[in-house]
Order: sequence, then C-alpha cells, then structure tokens
Amino acid sequence: MSLPEAAALEGARRALELPGAAAGRRPAGRKRSVWDRRAVRVAAGFALPAAVLLAWHLTTVSGLVPAHRLPEPASVLTAAVDLAQRGELWHHIAISVQRVFIGFAIGGAVGLAVAAVVGLSRAGDAFLSPMLAALRAVPSLAWVPLLILWLRIGEESKITLIAIGAFFPVFTTVAAALRHVDPQLVEAGRSFSLRGWSLFRTVQLPAVVPSVVSGLRLALAQSWLFLVAAELIASSMGLGFLLNDSQQTGRVDRILLAIVLLALLGALANALLGIAEKRLLRRWT
Repeated sequence: MSLPEAAALEGARRALELPGAAAGRRPAGRKRSVWDRRAVRVAAGFALPAAVLLAWHLTTVSGLVPAHRLPEPASVLTAAVDLAQRGELWHHIAISVQRVFIGFAIGGAVGLAVAAVVGLSRAGDAFLSPMLAALRAVPSLAWVPLLILWLRIGEESKITLIAIGAFFPVFTTVAAALRHVDPQLVEAGRSFSLRGWSLFRTVQLPAVVPSVVSGLRLALAQSWLFLVAAELIASSMGLGFLLNDSQQTGRVDRILLAIVLLALLGALANALLGIAEKRLLRRWT
C-alpha cells in the first residue's frame, strides 16, 4: 500500500471513528477468561470426540449393537492399517485432498470475482443475481449427469463439481458484504481522491475481509460435501469411492474409516484456513 493510500485509509477510519489497527482486539475492560487459554480450548475440543469414542467402544463391547452394523473402534483402526500397508489409504487421501483444494481454489477465485461485480455494480447485480440465485438452489447430485456428459468421467468433471460447490458460499457472502459497506466509509475514501481499484483495495476490501474469510470457510466445507457427491457416482479412487465400494462389499469398518478421515481432513483444512485468517485480519484490519 502506497503512502498516500495509507494516509487516506487512516483518514477515513478517523473520520468514521473506527478502531483501525485495534480492530479485533479484546476490549480493555474485559477480563481474560479461562476459556481464552489455548490449552483449555484444545482440551475442550478433544473432550466430546473422546466421549463419543468411549461410548462407541462401550456400545460395541457390550453387544448392544451387532458387529456387522457397528464394528468396534479397533476394527476400524485395523482396516486403516491394512489399507495403509497396501498403499491404498494414502492414495485415496491424496487424490481427494488434491481434488478438494484445486476445486476450492478455482471456485473461490471465481466466486470472489463475481461477488465483486455484483456487490460493486448495480448493473451486475441486476443481470447476474437472479440467475445465480436460481442455480444456487440446484442440488449437487443434479450437476453430476450433465458434467459427465460434457466432461466425461475424469478429473475435469469432479473438479468442476467441487468448484461449483465452493463458488456459491463465497459469492453469496462477499457480494452481500460489499453491498453493505458503510457508505460514509466509501465517501470518506473518495474525499481523499481514491477511485476505482485504489478505493476498492484501500477501503472496501479491508471492510469485507472478515466476510471473505467466512465465505472461504463455508466454501471449504462445501467442497468436501461436493467431493463425496462426485466420487460416489463417478470415480475409481478417493475417499468417496472408498465409501461406495465399502458399502457394496459390506465393509462397515471401512465406511466408518472413510467418514472419520473426511472429518479429520475437513478439520485440518479448516485449521489451516484459520491460521491464514489471523494473518489476513492482521494485515487488512
């Protein structure tokens, strides 16, 4: 950011009595709670999964549920070790992660671009919003036959489906945020001779960074959902394929393994996005 733009942004903040660099900090009068401690939050995050795992173990060991319906946690671990030793597990994980992140990157980038057009232009809003609102209501599985017909059963159809899933959360969240940027903040920026790209980068973009991050979080979660939809129907590898293949062969342990892996990978991806979120908020707010 150039010195004039930085001065303009600071002037706009002061004009609107915004906190500026102090945004997002804990209020001075607020006492530090025990729940603010990292160790406590980590322990609390593991408490419920541990309780679920214990209840699962006790339920299966006691015989309340037959093993062919709900195998023991040890059986799921054994299935994971077996697939890992044969090299299949890592292959399924790598393929699924690659598809998710490529589709997420494409869908998120296109979503941000279209959101900027719709959120900043009344003409763009009038032309694009009705059609995109209708397409957003189309279920993920409804896209599969058309994508297979157009792109065949390959990586292109799967990545396109995931990109569609990632597009709408980003577009919806960011477009709404841009439409509701404080007009006084924009006018304050214009009073410092900011126009076009300079106004967007200096004033409007920092104002919607939290919404951008929220949209990306939703898009990432949606990408995993659309991944499973793609791999369940037209795939020979990946965690969705593992789910479908295990269902056909009656391997409930592998079904549960795939579900656990999808949950863990989703949580890990969300944690990585959380790290990026802190850096973005520190940079832009």
